[in-house]
Amino acid sequence: MSAGVDARHHNWYWNAGPVGPGPTVVFDMDGVLSDATGRQHHIESWDWDAFFAACGDDEVIHELSRLLSLLAPELHVVLLTARPMRVRPQTLEWLGRHGLRWDLLCMREDAEFREAWRFKQRTVGELRDHGFELLLAFEDDRRNADMFHAEGVPCVYIHSGYYD
Repeated sequence: MSAGVDARHHNWYWNAGPVGPGPTVVFDMDGVLSDATGRQHHIESWDWDAFFAACGDDEVIHELSRLLSLLAPELHVVLLTARPMRVRPQTLEWLGRHGLRWDLLCMREDAEFREAWRFKQRTVGELRDHGFELLLAFEDDRRNADMFHAEGVPCVYIHSGYYD
């Protein structure tokens, strides 16, 4: 299969085509790679549609963008975000505009309303089933970071200030 949607996982999107099993680093997007500060007010009013719709306007977090660019080429990069699939076009445009390196984008299905950590926990299992060796994750939500640790994946907690 070429770049695009994975036939087995409709919420997976490959950048330049599927990659084989191997060592992998996982990055969250909002609060880790993208600065969602400018749209936090939508959450305060419980307007999740507006919050996600504005994701294409975020600034990149330069330090994490730089870190991403410094990773060894043999490492796979998976972007695991709780953003719903309906904002994939804005997300892909944003990634391209900022020239970020990535192999696989995993997004939450539009109709999935479970907690983000539960969605990400399920995806961790799917990634492992695919042969990804999850070496490290970067996350700004402590609940997700705790999940990664519980799953045996070392996780660097990034304080975005979005969570209490």
